Amino acid sequence: MPVESGSSAAARQAKQKRKSHSLSIRRTNSTEQDRSGLQRDLLEGQSSDNLESFMRMEDSKLPLSLRSNLLDLFSQIEREFENLYIENLELRREIETLNDRLAAEGQTFEGADLAKGALKTKASHSTSQLSQKLKTTYKASTSKIVSSFKATTSRAVCQLVREYVGHRDGIWDLGVTRTQPVVLGTASADHSAMLWSIETGKCLLKYMGHQGSVNSIKFHPTEQMALTASGDQTAHIWRYMVQLPTPQPVADISQQMPCEDDVDFSDKDEADGEAEGPNDCPSIRVATTTLRSHQGVVIAADWLVGGKQVVTASWDRAANLYDVETSELVHSLTGHDQELTHCCTHPTQRLVVTSSRDTTFRLWDFRDPSIHSVNVFQGHTDTVTSAVFTVGDNVVSGSDDRTVKVWDLKNMRSPIATIRTDSAVNRISVSVNQKIIALPHDNRQVRLFDMSGVRLARLPRSNRQGHRRMVCCSAWCEDNTTCNLFTCGFDRQAIGWNINIPALLQEK
Repeated sequence: MPVESGSSAAARQAKQKRKSHSLSIRRTNSTEQDRSGLQRDLLEGQSSDNLESFMRMEDSKLPLSLRSNLLDLFSQIEREFENLYIENLELRREIETLNDRLAAEGQTFEGADLAKGALKTKASHSTSQLSQKLKTTYKASTSKIVSSFKATTSRAVCQLVREYVGHRDGIWDLGVTRTQPVVLGTASADHSAMLWSIETGKCLLKYMGHQGSVNSIKFHPTEQMALTASGDQTAHIWRYMVQLPTPQPVADISQQMPCEDDVDFSDKDEADGEAEGPNDCPSIRVATTTLRSHQGVVIAADWLVGGKQVVTASWDRAANLYDVETSELVHSLTGHDQELTHCCTHPTQRLVVTSSRDTTFRLWDFRDPSIHSVNVFQGHTDTVTSAVFTVGDNVVSGSDDRTVKVWDLKNMRSPIATIRTDSAVNRISVSVNQKIIALPHDNRQVRLFDMSGVRLARLPRSNRQGHRRMVCCSAWCEDNTTCNLFTCGFDRQAIGWNINIPALLQEK
């Protein structure tokens, strides 16, 4: 059998390398031709597409601004996918060239299984890197477009209507009266609570009976009484009488101030001096009833169903149940290992839920006068900032661990839904009719979710509207046609929003 000489073998290998190199060049040229042809076809079809889009715009019933915005977004999507397709072709060409080069180098290791395995691993690693690069590029490009589209949709469905400005420090809590006239109440770190006209944004009454920060405000279910909790270790019950001013036309702030989401607001934009409060606002300085017995800050308080008893939550790790008429302490609810952060009562049953920094929330049952049962729920990994009841049989809890969990009262072993966010969650609220959860965040955002954990919208926030500091609390008022959602924060203001709930649910 003839033996091939060393020079003949070297010549044969060099010929094979030249052959593989020429094939690689031909592939590259062919790909470049495909790319130029693709660009030419896209450019030729662009004019006809624009003409068809223009004809459709003439027949559309959408507003001109919305149509132009949609066309601009779709054109952006088309350009992004065109770039992605072209880059995909280039990446495929690079993968083929790399495989050819590795295959050519592998021929010099004839009979060496280990070398072939190493080359195969190297090729697989390089291919996976290119594939990951393609996925990352695709995700980044499309997420930017989708985010801009969602932001535009959110601005159309969620509009800022009114700003309530007058407090000299951050606002911890807010609520809406359950009796006529319907007004907004705010509790602030400036030691005061204020009542506001929802339609005009005017301060109607100022309560100045506390000696410390006012941490929460809740209204009696049937009478004109308010319950406030304070850092002075007390809770106050006080009566109010207000007269609504003549409503003024509502200005569409979203049309006057075009906004762009995620534009940061510098702290320098806010005046260093304290904002001046309303000078012509009447005030109350003496409480009807003062509830004392806590040894620490009273962080929250709420009325039990019927309004004859109230519950308070304190940093002394206890929640107290009081009789309103006698001001006497009925029960002291102990068991939490750390400070309490919130308390909430069921709208139709004698149930109380308390939240704590010990990462738990507890359900207290007072339906049977002889038995006061308690259940402990450990569903979070950080401070539970609030837990609230819905009209049905659900509890919704929010935490500093950046999650919100929905629980079923009939089976609370594990949550039925979990919402994961990018920031700590403060005092949440759930709408009565549609059960939409409003999430106020530390990062100044407010997001809306349904009970199954599906994100519905994010309230607009820019350098012209929205909150500039941490958002502390949210409260729904679905019966109000002007503002059906309120939020407050440490930027010293409360904001009234108009949420188009039917449109919001239709987009889901």
